Amino acid sequence: MAGFTTFLTMAYILIVNPSMLALAGLPFDDVLFATAMAAFVGCVVMGLWANLPFALAPGMGLNAYFTFAVVGAMGIAWQVALAAVLVEGVIFLIISLPQVGLRTQMINSIPKDLKIATGAGIGMFLALIGFREMGWVVNHPVTLVGLADMGALSYDSGALLGMIAVLAISVMMVKRIPGAIIIGILGISIIGWAVGADDPYNAYGSADHWDVKADDPYTPGCTDNCTQTQMTAGWGSDVAEWPTSIFGFVGMPEKSLGAAVNALGDIGGKDVSVSSFLLVMIAFLFVDIFDTAGTLYSVGRQAGYVDENDELMNSDEAFMSDASATIVGALAGTSTTTTYIESAAGVEEGGKTGLTAVVVGILMLSGLFLSGLFAAIPTFAAACALVVIGAMMMRQAADINWEDYEIAIPAFITMVLMPFTYSIAQGIAWGVITYVVIKVGTGKHEQLNPVMWTLGFILAMFYIGPGDGNTFEWLLGLIF
Repeated sequence: MAGFTTFLTMAYILIVNPSMLALAGLPFDDVLFATAMAAFVGCVVMGLWANLPFALAPGMGLNAYFTFAVVGAMGIAWQVALAAVLVEGVIFLIISLPQVGLRTQMINSIPKDLKIATGAGIGMFLALIGFREMGWVVNHPVTLVGLADMGALSYDSGALLGMIAVLAISVMMVKRIPGAIIIGILGISIIGWAVGADDPYNAYGSADHWDVKADDPYTPGCTDNCTQTQMTAGWGSDVAEWPTSIFGFVGMPEKSLGAAVNALGDIGGKDVSVSSFLLVMIAFLFVDIFDTAGTLYSVGRQAGYVDENDELMNSDEAFMSDASATIVGALAGTSTTTTYIESAAGVEEGGKTGLTAVVVGILMLSGLFLSGLFAAIPTFAAACALVVIGAMMMRQAADINWEDYEIAIPAFITMVLMPFTYSIAQGIAWGVITYVVIKVGTGKHEQLNPVMWTLGFILAMFYIGPGDGNTFEWLLGLIF
């Protein structure tokens, strides 16, 4: 029962993740397969090896960063982005080995408030994406962003139905109804199919180019020089249509399976520089480490698995389970896999052992046989989940020490730069840089540990340098 409860609270990922990564050009069915398999492997390993009731699946926030920042804004091919996830997973696995011990040292070296700000900033980032895909937030020539010109919202407006879903899910969550998010998504989808609701965002984007409106140059991946072809050639339908089928096995991935390994040879070529690849990979790694650590310890404390020294039982096995799932997911074709805070729902139902996680993993395989249903979910229906999840992630911000400007300002910069720049990496980088500069500027440099000194220096190298490149690229040019 605990495993089923946890599954209901996070089953939305089987819908949202393929929809999100499809905008980056990955085939929907490929990502659905990868999502289900990564979750299955991660949950089973977590349950049988670590014997902990924690469920895993591709993480929200990192899939958005993968799609909109890495593939969209940076123009990096999705195959190379998967390669960055693969490398990040391998590094995470290595530093999690007890014989290495770097994982604990790194986590403890980063100020707690910066780690909290990372999660909260991702929540704001997700909410912005959600409101945009619902059709509520649009580009504005003066204020950069603004509320869409709604006019009189009709009953078949996807924007209206998306907001109704947000409100309905909110009410269900307040009433502690298990599976509120997945119920909201499926419920509003049925209504959308019945009335033929408009779903304009679903018509944007394709594997090779992003379908945008001519007056909307800020659509991810588009520049001011978007061609007419880019503006008109899209995929999907601009109305919600009934699924032509519900059941059906997705089959093995046709394009994404093993694409990460093949793309490793493209790094350093004309399409992606080594420094760009490293910045993306480091962002994936940092968020994976912080998110996993925060989730494991918070849920572990609730389950009674954290001792008086604030150490989680079987933490090494738990971290390596997470890393293993990320590697499997990257090889199959999805962004970073991480431990889910929704695991707390299963703990509340009495789930105390790895059996809970194993049940979740088995239930996640249901996604392999429901591709027809999931592919027909309107974009506005899936987007409503992003807004609600963003709200859940923002609750962490209350734990930041806002009275201490030395940490409050870097934490704030970390949070706001993520949605304002459409990039998790930019938020993390400038949060760390700001923290180091404040400590040095106030004469408290002795409070900086070696890890923060190193991070601050390396990240600053990505933004300053000779000529048109940064210092990192300049140094690599001397070496290679």
